[in-house]
Parts: sequence; C-alpha cells; structure tokens
Amino acid sequence: MAGKSINKVILIGNLGKDPEVKYTPQGTPVAKITLATNERFKGKDGNWQDRTEWHNVVLWQRLAEIAGEYLKKGGKVYIEGRLQTRSWDDKQTGQKKYMTEVVANDLVLLGGRGEGGEHAGGSRASGASAGNNFDQSAPEEHAPAGGPAITDEDIPF
Repeated sequence: MAGKSINKVILIGNLGKDPEVKYTPQGTPVAKITLATNERFKGKDGNWQDRTEWHNVVLWQRLAEIAGEYLKKGGKVYIEGRLQTRSWDDKQTGQKKYMTEVVANDLVLLGGRGEGGEHAGGSRASGASAGNNFDQSAPEEHAPAGGPAITDEDIPF
C-alpha cells in the first residue's frame, strides 16, 4: 500500500445558515455552507450529553448552483468530499492563518419538502451527474474555458 493514500469525508448534517454563493473573477460559481453534525454520548457522570461539530464546506461549479437553489438553513444534506487546508496572511496582524474545509464532490438533499430537500427520497447531485464534466475533486487544477487556473486568491470569501 506504499504510495497510496485516501482523503475522503462523508457527512450527514443540517445547514447552519443559507448557502453563500459567489463567483470567482472568471465567473466560476462557488458556494460556502456550514454543516452541523451531532454526537450523543454518556459523560463521566452517567448523563447523556450532546456535542455539535461545525464543518465548513465548499462546493464548486454546478454543485454550488444546486446548493444555492435548493439548500436552506436547517435542511438535512449528505456531503461527500475531501479535506483541504488553505492558508493566508492576516492583513491586520500579519500572522499566517489556516482553515481546513471539506471540498464537496457529491451532494444529496435529504428530508421532505420544507426541510431543505426536494422530496422524501432525497435528490443527488455530483460533479459528473450534475450535468457537467468538471472534476469537482480538484478545482484548482482545472481552468474554466479560456481562463487561468483557479487559486486560493480567487475564492471570494
């Protein structure tokens, strides 16, 4: 197994707020969502406790458009993707800052009407099945038609 590695994330959770959809200078849609997952466990005192973990998720191209159109605060969603850490220099302090986020390549809307999904069975969209041939797993390596490659500086948030 030398040389082989896996970077895969699967999340099922609820949106903390409506998706934020923006566009790169080249016109590529990108959406940012926050997803809450919950864990229930017994504490040292024997009582049940709940813990919520918040995840930053980025969706590109057609997935971003779908998220902006169909996802709403509180809606349940299945996300599949990979972890990516990016860094930048804070303009005020000069310190290097880091953010780890999930770059989604698959999205399934869960729940019934009014719960952020189209219908009870859910609706699936992925890089290939969302109506394009753009490889969602590596957006920074692909240039939009006739444009330069997308870099971290192009992300509008």
